[in-house]
Amino acid sequence: MHVTCYTSADAFDELAEAWNDLMGRAVSAPIFMTVEYQKIWWQHFGRGNLHLIAVHADDGSLVGLAPLFVDGDELHFVGCVDVSDYLDFLIDRNHLETVYAAIVNHLSGEMTAAWRTAYFCSLPCGSHTPELLVQLAQSQGWTASVRAEEVCPIITLPDSWEAYLAGLSKKQRHEIRRKIRKLEAAAETRWQVIESPAELTDAHIETFVQLHRKSAREKDEFWDAAMLSFFRAVIRKFAEKGWLKFYFLEINGEPAASLLCFDYHNDILVYNSGFDAEKFGELSPGNVIISYSIRHAIELGRARYDFLRGDEVYKFRFGAVADEVFGVKIKRV
Repeated sequence: MHVTCYTSADAFDELAEAWNDLMGRAVSAPIFMTVEYQKIWWQHFGRGNLHLIAVHADDGSLVGLAPLFVDGDELHFVGCVDVSDYLDFLIDRNHLETVYAAIVNHLSGEMTAAWRTAYFCSLPCGSHTPELLVQLAQSQGWTASVRAEEVCPIITLPDSWEAYLAGLSKKQRHEIRRKIRKLEAAAETRWQVIESPAELTDAHIETFVQLHRKSAREKDEFWDAAMLSFFRAVIRKFAEKGWLKFYFLEINGEPAASLLCFDYHNDILVYNSGFDAEKFGELSPGNVIISYSIRHAIELGRARYDFLRGDEVYKFRFGAVADEVFGVKIKRV
């Protein structure tokens, strides 16, 4: 087994084919670890020095990837933090312990002068990293700790909308039905989902951004030039890959709510949302578009509906159960 460390962003393209193949063999391979997402994130938010650690087996196959960067003297995942809900090391399930060991050996050897502390954020529930990485770090004499950072509320989807509703409390089942009926009775509504590059326009993206800004005053500060460019690039790339579910709800011909979702490995992932609170707040367009999208996910036969990071109360009212997301901190002594 041998390790190569790439320090140029050209590596995203150079490794793309092998990277995609490894995604299918990796123990933990969230959409935010795809080469497409990682490359876009680095282009828009990358800082410091890139260290893309690739681990190859003796037969030349790629069995591990650690896309990292050093900012100052702290080591991070490419993608950490804020806009990337799940991150992890990409490791072939048949080479788990040896690849973790190879990565740590590289960090303690050739890269030892590059970093003093490390923070590996957004590790999903079920990742082996909190256990194995901490053990290996401590064996090096480093200080290492794990903490729960946040939660991702997730709905395990049944095979029908009625079965989904039946699994909720009587009160919440009534609220979902009531809000849908109220909206559909009070106004002319139009619901659509954009999935392909042929359907997607700049106007869709702009509508989504404006609705996100209207959701709450503090969200306006979110949209600086880099964030706008990043979202446009991700939306377009994911549409090309067939990973986009971009939902829109119009009320009386006006944009009222939007839901930016990803469709990946049988899960619907709710990445971001927006609605016109001032004009249509009393009709609960945000709640209705979530209800529509859950029903659509069930119709598509998806296994899970993942709200991603955040413990907002409304997510649990839709029947979600929280999975924890972890962070690992390491300090060399």
